[in-house]
Amino acid sequence: MDTASLTRFIVLIVGVLNATLNLVGYQTISDELTNNIVLVVTGGYTLYMAWKNNFLSKKGLAQKEVLKQNNLH
Repeated sequence: MDTASLTRFIVLIVGVLNATLNLVGYQTISDELTNNIVLVVTGGYTLYMAWKNNFLSKKGLAQKEVLKQNNLH
């Protein structure tokens, strides 16, 4: 796993952990505005990770076909 992928994964885990702790009542960040900003960033980052790691675009679908043809997927 390369450094960029590992960094994206760690940021996602920290964001989800923060959101989960806030959901169950543990305030990890005291300022409400900061908490809302973290929530929006985490949501956007989650969507980015979903797009980045799945074959959703035309280019991604073409890549998936090449992987299948070469028995790599």
